[in-house]
Amino acid sequence: MTPAITLLKKKKVHHEVLKYAHDADSASYGLEAVEKLGLDAQCVFKTLVVSTDSDKLAVAIVPVATKLSEKKMAKALRAKKVSMAASQLVETSTGYVLGGVSPLGQRKSLPTVIHASAQHFETVYVSAGKRGLEVALSPKDLATLTRAHYEDIAM
Repeated sequence: MTPAITLLKKKKVHHEVLKYAHDADSASYGLEAVEKLGLDAQCVFKTLVVSTDSDKLAVAIVPVATKLSEKKMAKALRAKKVSMAASQLVETSTGYVLGGVSPLGQRKSLPTVIHASAQHFETVYVSAGKRGLEVALSPKDLATLTRAHYEDIAM
């Protein structure tokens, strides 16, 4: 059980855990989940950790088929600039390995922004904290548990 799943159970949040056989050679973890689970790529979200110009970390949750707009993310955080955080920093701060970073149950609570499109779905899918493991939950529950707000942060 991952910290993400533990958190969902502890908070009694309705969710579903989906498993698939992860291929270590997969180029995109999120698109691999879409393909292997037969999901709509628009409602499967990846978790990205960024570093701001003031060396603070934040989390961006965007659809797997899109790319994060660092400019839009900076604006959403009221920062001058953001860039992708170094992998070691991501793993240390979240407690998860790349490709399995969940927005839920991270070691440190980080400012979080969810792409606005998530609000249009009844269910969204995010990493459950391990490669080959996704969790389905409502976007409202995701926003509540991560204390996130919605913004257009993708391109």
